[in-house]
Amino acid sequence: MAEATLVEQRIEAGGGLLKELDEAGFKVNSALWFYAPDSDTWLLILASPVIDEKGPKEAYSSVQKVLANVSPTLPISLKEISIISPEHELIRLLRLAIRTGPGISGIRFSRNTINGVFISDAYIYRVQGPARTISDG
Repeated sequence: MAEATLVEQRIEAGGGLLKELDEAGFKVNSALWFYAPDSDTWLLILASPVIDEKGPKEAYSSVQKVLANVSPTLPISLKEISIISPEHELIRLLRLAIRTGPGISGIRFSRNTINGVFISDAYIYRVQGPARTISDG
């Protein structure tokens, strides 16, 4: 299956987009490529407070504007990007295991389990924010 491998070009493109979003003032607390084994695809996940503060339409519109203005064009489409809350369960889990600074890191996170949740594969650029206890309430 062709999608199973995250190629260097996509890793560089994700980092490039994150850099452009930072420069445009679009706040990204956490960013990573995440492999979804059920669909055999990679998804660029951006955790941003914009999704909570202004809603998905504004968040995706802002990211699309940055994507459209990047030169040279990055090999990432908006359909490969998921913008989620910094308090999304996946991000909360990752914060328990990994913390980065505000820059752009390059951490491969493969075949790991956090609090009983298996993560098949991920490439992490940034994981920030306060860790919180994971609970049902």
